[in-house]
Amino acid sequence: MTIAFMWAEARDHLIGANGHLPWHLPADLQHFKQTTLNQIVVMGRKTYAGMGKPLPGRTNIVLSQQVDYPVAPGVILLNNVAAVLDYASAHPQQETIIIGGAQIFALFKEYVTRLYVTEIDATFSGDTYMPALDWSAFKRVAFQAGEIDTKNKYPYSFATYQRRDE
Repeated sequence: MTIAFMWAEARDHLIGANGHLPWHLPADLQHFKQTTLNQIVVMGRKTYAGMGKPLPGRTNIVLSQQVDYPVAPGVILLNNVAAVLDYASAHPQQETIIIGGAQIFALFKEYVTRLYVTEIDATFSGDTYMPALDWSAFKRVAFQAGEIDTKNKYPYSFATYQRRDE
C-alpha cells in the first residue's frame, strides 16, 4: 500500500488562498492529472467543496467528520483516518494520494511513503501552508525542472521523494 502526498507550494510553503490555488500553472495541473489518473485521491471537505465536482478518472474520497456531508454520486465519504487506510489496504493496486488540504496532510504525516511536490520559486498571498514534514526521512528519487512559457509564468519544478525505510 502506498500513501502519497501531492501538492504544489510556493517558496514559503504556501499552498492555498481562500480555498483555491494562489497561482495559475497549467503545467502543474497537467502533472497532477497524469499522476493521479486511475488512482485514489483523498481530500478534505474544504478541498472537495473548492473543486466543485469530483475529479474524473479517479476514485474520489472525501474525509470529513460530518457523517452526512453531501457528496456527488460515486464519491466515497469516509469519516476517519483508519477508514481511509482500510480502503487503501483493500485496493493495493492503486496509489492512495492525499491531495489536501493542510489538515488532511497533517493527519496522514506518519503514514505517507511518497511525496509529489511542485516547487514554485515565487511568493504569493494566501492563508494555507503545507504542514512541516520530516524531510530527513525522505530521499529525492525524481526531479524535473519546469519550462517557463507564456502559460507557465513562474519558475517551477516537479520532485518525487520516497520514504527512506521503504
